[in-house]
Amino acid sequence: MPIAFHAESGLFHLQTPSMSYMFQSLRGFPAHVYWGRKLSEAAAERLLKRVERASFSPNPVPEDRSISLDTLPQEYPGYGSSDFRNPAYAVQLPNGTTVTELLYVSHEIKAGKPALEGLPAVYDERADEAETLIVRLEDRLSGLKAELSYTVFEAFDAVIRSARIANAGAEAVQLTRALSFSVDLPHDRFELLQLSGSWARERYVHKRALTPGVQAIESRRGSSSHNNNPFFALLAEGATEDHGDVYGFSLVYSGSFAGGVEVDQFHTARAYMGINPFDFSWRLEAGESFQTPEAVLVFSHEGLGTMSRTYHELYRTRLCRGAFREAVRPILVNNWEATYFEFNADKIEAIAKAGSELGIELFVLDDGWFGHRDSDNSSLGDWVVDQKKLPNGLEDLAERVRSHGLEFGLWFEPEMVSPDSDLYRAHPDWVLHVPGRRRSEGRQQLILDLSRADVQDYIVEAVSGILRSAPITYVKWDMNRNMSEIGSALLPPNRQRETAHRYMLGLYAVLERITSAFPNVLFESCSGGGGRFDPGMLYYMPQTWTSDNSDAISRLKIQYGTSIVYPVSAMGAHVSAVPNHQVGRLTPLKTRGDIAMSGNFGYELDLTAFTDEEKEEVKRQVALVKDVRGLVQYGSFYRLLSPFEGNETAWMFVSPDKREALVVHVTVLNEAHAPLGRLKLKGLDPEFRYEWIGTGEIVGGDELMYAGVAKERVRGDYHSVVYRFIAK
Repeated sequence: MPIAFHAESGLFHLQTPSMSYMFQSLRGFPAHVYWGRKLSEAAAERLLKRVERASFSPNPVPEDRSISLDTLPQEYPGYGSSDFRNPAYAVQLPNGTTVTELLYVSHEIKAGKPALEGLPAVYDERADEAETLIVRLEDRLSGLKAELSYTVFEAFDAVIRSARIANAGAEAVQLTRALSFSVDLPHDRFELLQLSGSWARERYVHKRALTPGVQAIESRRGSSSHNNNPFFALLAEGATEDHGDVYGFSLVYSGSFAGGVEVDQFHTARAYMGINPFDFSWRLEAGESFQTPEAVLVFSHEGLGTMSRTYHELYRTRLCRGAFREAVRPILVNNWEATYFEFNADKIEAIAKAGSELGIELFVLDDGWFGHRDSDNSSLGDWVVDQKKLPNGLEDLAERVRSHGLEFGLWFEPEMVSPDSDLYRAHPDWVLHVPGRRRSEGRQQLILDLSRADVQDYIVEAVSGILRSAPITYVKWDMNRNMSEIGSALLPPNRQRETAHRYMLGLYAVLERITSAFPNVLFESCSGGGGRFDPGMLYYMPQTWTSDNSDAISRLKIQYGTSIVYPVSAMGAHVSAVPNHQVGRLTPLKTRGDIAMSGNFGYELDLTAFTDEEKEEVKRQVALVKDVRGLVQYGSFYRLLSPFEGNETAWMFVSPDKREALVVHVTVLNEAHAPLGRLKLKGLDPEFRYEWIGTGEIVGGDELMYAGVAKERVRGDYHSVVYRFIAK
């Protein structure tokens, strides 16, 4: 059984193919025992050593002075009764105090993976592929209760954790902290890896050694944000891409979050993550409960690469849903950088016609098709077609595009409203705001209050009406500002700090309704590019626009960093014009295509402006992508060279049967009289003989991995090469 309970010691042992996770009820306290490589069996007393510390670590159990919550490794710690570290939860009781102590009461082990009401979550497809442990805790004095949920899958070295906190007392309490997990590791000899950046520079890889105190990442922006992704990893001493112990922590949530590691006086490390406690509280009336988002904890003893591939497969197959989970994604052209707001039906049709001649499969009409939107200062919220630009409407335009053999897609930004809009003039109270305070604008827009049912209904009806009005098969769902003046006109004063989380619950409800009603539409999420690239959004939309920065060389770091936790099938990657509109760089068209093919491939430029030579290169790119996109989207991904560590970047894809591989290698700046080098591949079968496509050579898998291939001599900057290998 993947989950075992040993009644005599109170030990819970969760097992996956290569991992064990163990904790025990120690005098009622859920105490963490072990997390690492799989153990067949072990005694808790050998793994969890306890000694009496000085009086500055108080003892809650007088008869056993080896127990102090200040030193005990715990599973879901509170604060106030001798643990001075960051707690997983905090509650203010009716008498104003905040001291609680959740102790073990009972547990249940059941088949399958339960869904979380109103929240995105990893799921099972068969009850026998997963098992879930529910541990019930209670503070007998206050009546506060908690259920800790742990799920393990038969195929993944992961533990999925969440908590439900309930008020079984007679009076209301105020929940001020409700993290999804906490876990205490026995030492601090780790590097912390985080994915941080900004708009147009998302998910850069940063590493730092742990030191005493708190090392944290967070978002206070009302979204997971461009700045810090809701993920971090701990790399044990000596861990690399391919070797050593790595622990990953990923939050399935799209709002403000906090996560980090606290190193205490004894150099143990407490890792935690969940909804950001900053400016958060939740009133729990008697009988009510609060469900935290879930977190996915992954262990690898084979380095960062294996951790990433676990996340990739788990998120691709047991988080993403719907018809496009397994289907290859269409090659698209988006008109944004080709036209911005300046277009009409004839210009759109001309781009679609040019795309048809190049083999492109989908045209996406971006911003500017609705209201009177000739710039970004008006019309958000007024989801009616601009008759000046499109006098015959979307249906006519879609049919004109489809007449050239392309499907038709559309951009929306449904969560926003322009002050210059009919919607805002009719419903000024529908936005997030605080009475008497200014309404700060971002990109000249305000945020609709999705905590309100009437706002949710309006968005569902408005978007659904457009999707029913024309043959639309793709939606780009954008969100272009972060929250300020966070307040709701419908919530009472003692619930105002619930607004941001209620917004997320409202957004998830809207997405569930719309994506369920239109199951054959491919939805792509976007937030100024990668400002909400998180597992929560992937549950509703299987791909995300990776970054508004479409420069190929910038994308080396952005896509590489994103791949640390997210599957390639989730990344939108397009070829754009040069000089690039974000950084002004001139990059060869071949290089732009080679880098963009490592994602959901498309173009974001004016196809009608291509030269004959450029058309031939694009035809080559499109043909190659159609040939390899199944491998790219659903093969195993291996990182070979990091753009954060040198002048070269390389990665590769290997089919599940190891019979096919695709390698992308990019050299950023040329070097005069450079040394010769070799690129060692990964993930192949050493016994296979592979045809090196384009050369006619037959090469052993062992040679490709252990000796490698000779790197091409480079001419010019921003040079790329693609290698393909197919087993004979």
